[in-house]
Amino acid sequence: MPDRPRLTNTPLSILELAHLREGGTAEEAFRNARVLAQRAESLGYKRFWLAEHHNIRGVACSATSVLIGYIANATSRIRVGSGGIMLPNHAPLAIAEQFGTLESLFPGRIDLGLGRAPGGDPAAAQALRGSLHGTDDDFPAILDELRRYLGEPHPPQQVHAYPGEGTNVPIWLLGSSDFSARLAGRLGLPFAFAAHFQPGPLLPALHIYRSSFRPSHVLDRPYVMVGIPILVADSDEHAQFLATTPIQMFLNLIRGVPGPLPRPTKNLQSTAQEREMVATKFGAAIFGGAERVAARLQEFLEETRADELMVVTNTYDFADRLRSYELLANLADQRQEEPEIVARGEALDADKSAVRD
Repeated sequence: MPDRPRLTNTPLSILELAHLREGGTAEEAFRNARVLAQRAESLGYKRFWLAEHHNIRGVACSATSVLIGYIANATSRIRVGSGGIMLPNHAPLAIAEQFGTLESLFPGRIDLGLGRAPGGDPAAAQALRGSLHGTDDDFPAILDELRRYLGEPHPPQQVHAYPGEGTNVPIWLLGSSDFSARLAGRLGLPFAFAAHFQPGPLLPALHIYRSSFRPSHVLDRPYVMVGIPILVADSDEHAQFLATTPIQMFLNLIRGVPGPLPRPTKNLQSTAQEREMVATKFGAAIFGGAERVAARLQEFLEETRADELMVVTNTYDFADRLRSYELLANLADQRQEEPEIVARGEALDADKSAVRD
């Protein structure tokens, strides 16, 4: 690798939750997501992923596959996918058909990130899952079922995903603990760690993934993406002010009153216990002006050796959010050529042999 800072050699991607803001609507959130994806594409971001959540007031990305189609249709190069689909909420055949359809519509641009959490509270999980699989022990089995639907048919297989079969949509495993790290390593799949909300176990999980990795028809070597909250503004002080929006959002969540993105405030009220919880939640977060963010990001990348970053930025005003992603892209100079994930599946033809822009 050339002697260049890690930041300029690390692809950046975006995680979108279609947050409503106070006084806003779902339509506004979707429209802003589309504008952001288009701008991210022009700035050189690698992926634009949408996360599945349910029964959380203020979060509108529950119909994740639908939104992926909406974003992919409004862009032309950036990879679009799920970060992630909570697989135990769904029948594997349904996900194979949905993502097979997306891959057929937008060939070579769709990613399927998978998690095992409910993406909401227990009541929502029960309403979604019913009699479907729903335990950690089930996850490897339903993952294997999904991969079979997306791969080549094998007799005496009776159920097929049409479309989906033979598409080999790239699958990522997502996690915030060592469970998915071990599974991704054993299966030779790329792994994404959710340090944007659970930074504590990050380094142990990455060590487990890398040490347990077995080369597969998907990857020759481990490939790690790390989710991280980043907010870049024109000064450290302004970034800290804007960051009171995601901090308030988290405080509202732990207080049992989740809701839309609140306006930033200069008078943030919290207890000592809540401040400790915020510090834990945002342990990997980087909020500041360009110089501060660049320095801290370089340290973070040296520590984690992440192959890619999945950035989460939440501000009340969409213009501030857009500005943050623009400043971050300028720091990283993301228009350069990016590294690729080798995909060597027998069913992939030459122009799909790598996961790339």
